[in-house]
Amino acid sequence: MKFSIQSKLLLSHLSAASKVVNSKNTVTILENFLFKLEGGKLTITCSDLETTLTTSIEVQGAEGGGCFAAKVSTLLELLKELPDLGLEFDINDETLEIIIKYFNGRFNLVGVNGDEFPQKAQSEGETRTLVIPAERLVSGIEHTLFAVSTETLRPMMTGIFWDIKPEEIVFVSSDTHKLVRYRELDVKPGFEGSFILPSKPASILSSIFDKKDGNVEVTMDSKSATFSTEDYSLTCRFVNGKYPNYNSVIPQNTIYSLTVDRSTLLNALRRVSVFADSTSGEVRLQLNNNEIFMSTIDINFSTSAEEKVQCEYDGQDMVIGFNDSNIIEVLKNIDSDNVVVKLLDPLRPGIFLPSEQKENEELLILLVPMRIN
Repeated sequence: MKFSIQSKLLLSHLSAASKVVNSKNTVTILENFLFKLEGGKLTITCSDLETTLTTSIEVQGAEGGGCFAAKVSTLLELLKELPDLGLEFDINDETLEIIIKYFNGRFNLVGVNGDEFPQKAQSEGETRTLVIPAERLVSGIEHTLFAVSTETLRPMMTGIFWDIKPEEIVFVSSDTHKLVRYRELDVKPGFEGSFILPSKPASILSSIFDKKDGNVEVTMDSKSATFSTEDYSLTCRFVNGKYPNYNSVIPQNTIYSLTVDRSTLLNALRRVSVFADSTSGEVRLQLNNNEIFMSTIDINFSTSAEEKVQCEYDGQDMVIGFNDSNIIEVLKNIDSDNVVVKLLDPLRPGIFLPSEQKENEELLILLVPMRIN
């Protein structure tokens, strides 16, 4: 079989597909791209058995058809070193020798029988489909992915929970220290359902659909979901387990409210956290007189830091402690000029909100405080 394609176009699709490939594989064939040529369309597939990504490209001068597999690392390293130029692929159907020609050179490598590549699992049970703009899908993932747990003892917390309702989709993530609830109000699925999207395919989806226009079709069955556009299709298995009732841990009756410039607070915390205890990362926030007095100390190295930030605060004097990494991460993931913090007391979680919610979305981040002496 033969076909021709531009090197940079091929590289962009191979780079996207390769994100699925693990650095170490128990099944050798998974270290390869699967290529399938039908007519003038080249389909490229990568898989780690749990997640499968397929991308399609229109090629020129196609002759014959069939499938073959080729090493991921070899092709990526080669294409990264080439300028943007036309490539001609010539594959021997019997020996699977791959000859790649360009205007002043050629490369030879040996492929693998594509029939050895694992097939994508068939849908199980009833399927349901919803359509979501790519921009909204990426927004939901990016607002929640940072709070996904890495603790494998509670696998249901290692993914993004999709709580699908007739009039909205709610994206939720939590690592037990912080919880994010992002409501997407622009999409109307028309049915109820839920699943837990693993963090790896979530990150891949965010990467390949970032800055893309158009819609993504999401087809779900009892164990997996497929996210499809004209050029890409990603299928992944859900995380097993029942997600906790996230609404039950969100305080409903906060009595104090603090409003502060997000950048000012974030930059001050970054400076102060340099001197925080490396074990606890504790930063104390003393709230009084429309002022946040933040302080930290590391007894082991005899270092400390203090800084004041102006704010609007309507509550009684309070000292509350947060882990420096957690509160910095929360502020980094709120994209508004000002942040509103709702508080009840120093031992109850604080609720962080953008001062102005964007149209058709609602972001809430809960952060658990530290117990301080």
